[in-house]
Amino acid sequence: MSKVIVESLVYHLSGKAYESRLVYEPGVLGRPGLVMAPNWMGIGEGAERIAKEVAEKGYVVLIADLYGQSVRPSNAEEAGAAMMPLKNDRGELRKRMQEALAQLLGQSKALLEPGKVATFGFCFGGCCALELARTGADLRAAVSFHGTLDTPNPEDAKRIKGSVLVLHGAADPLVPKEQLPAFEDEMNAAKVDWQLLSYGGAVHSFTDPSANVPGKMQYDRRTSERAFRAMHNLLTEVFQR
Repeated sequence: MSKVIVESLVYHLSGKAYESRLVYEPGVLGRPGLVMAPNWMGIGEGAERIAKEVAEKGYVVLIADLYGQSVRPSNAEEAGAAMMPLKNDRGELRKRMQEALAQLLGQSKALLEPGKVATFGFCFGGCCALELARTGADLRAAVSFHGTLDTPNPEDAKRIKGSVLVLHGAADPLVPKEQLPAFEDEMNAAKVDWQLLSYGGAVHSFTDPSANVPGKMQYDRRTSERAFRAMHNLLTEVFQR
């Protein structure tokens, strides 16, 4: 039986309250820390389920609250309304991800292993994880699951300190195909240690068991398992350095 628990962390940024989730096993000292950026639905059961599964592998996970304590989307329309202002303002998006990282590093409930921090995210959250890496945050790795790859400031990739892993559905209609070569050029120009794994037949949201819009957003168990395995392999590698 899992001993992982979920606790809330309330903090303020620019006068606004945020409430993240800290997911960890009490009494265990010195584990790597991960900032998780959820999909456009924000913090909820689905995000907590993923965070628990990842934490059980030996990590402390903080689920970033990207929208604010009072914003918890219940449908796609609400999620889109919460997401788009951030997607269109990468400076604010980065600020919120940086604050989530600060909350993970500053909390006292779960002792972290010094210097061993990474980030990962899903869909919109994948974009957020990459943007956090582009700030120059001291991360060992940044992992994006079926996220968009564009950024208004490709030159910022030169700030990336860790490895980058993109887990992409080859048939994903929501990630424009032209973003892939642009991302590769961005990473190569910045000499980043990067990987892009493209899974044949997979569409958007392939890790989300509730996704069921054929040809657009659909869960794919095999692809999901492969993608999580790829993330865990990378984290094992970078945290052993």
